[in-house]
Amino acid sequence: MCFGEKDGIWICNFDEVSSVSCVIRHGVIKVYEAQKQEENKGDKMQMLYNYLTGVEFRGQVEAIAEGFMAMRNGITKERVQMEKIWKEREKQLEKVLLSTSGMYGSVKGIAGASISNIPLLDGDDDTK
Repeated sequence: MCFGEKDGIWICNFDEVSSVSCVIRHGVIKVYEAQKQEENKGDKMQMLYNYLTGVEFRGQVEAIAEGFMAMRNGITKERVQMEKIWKEREKQLEKVLLSTSGMYGSVKGIAGASISNIPLLDGDDDTK
């Protein structure tokens, strides 16, 4: 076998030329691909760093944060408004129930036992 390297030169016999050339070609392609991948790595890292520390990225993050804050403020305003509406309804309901109870008491006071009892208005309601 005459295959080997001497002083940086690959030596082989004529029958091995095809195999050696394929191996060398494969090695050259791998080295080229590795160099190509590393070629702009520093530039890309610098570009990414510049983007992340730049005005454009900051503006986008601020826009997202402002959107979330607006949503939260909207929910808070909605909650306050709904609580106000619920309180108004509770007071209206309380007024209606008191008025109904008062009217029932007045009629019962006038008519006496001839008015049948209404347990909800007599305070005999056990469902509370």
